[in-house]
Amino acid sequence: MTVGEKQHAAGTENPPDVLDGPFSTRQLLRIDEALRVADRTTGLVFSVFVGGLDEPIREHAERLHRQLAEPDRSVLIAISPNQRQLEIVTGRYARKRVPDTYAKIAALSMVAAFGGGDLAGGIIQGLDQLSRYAGKG
Repeated sequence: MTVGEKQHAAGTENPPDVLDGPFSTRQLLRIDEALRVADRTTGLVFSVFVGGLDEPIREHAERLHRQLAEPDRSVLIAISPNQRQLEIVTGRYARKRVPDTYAKIAALSMVAAFGGGDLAGGIIQGLDQLSRYAGKG
């Protein structure tokens, strides 16, 4: 039974908005598809974290990256909208395919989309750019 089914069974008519997160179901599906395409085309593992990041921000993002299943082959996009922070962390192997310069370029375009109020679109655009930089794997 899902959360929405539990609420419906309890008598509430409206299912949750993706557990009160910042994305609609449609946006989550688009982000999920962008992640799958990036993984499939590059052979790397892309992940996105959206939420609060502890200070120092970069160190927290690096800790999250180290917890991934394949950190050496992984690219983590860590975003804290409320703190207005974005970090892109690449593993040892992934960094050879996505150097810091390319990650910075992708970050700039993501920040531009975020500034326009399009969090999901910025993430999708960033994933697309990072996967194009990485090339086929």
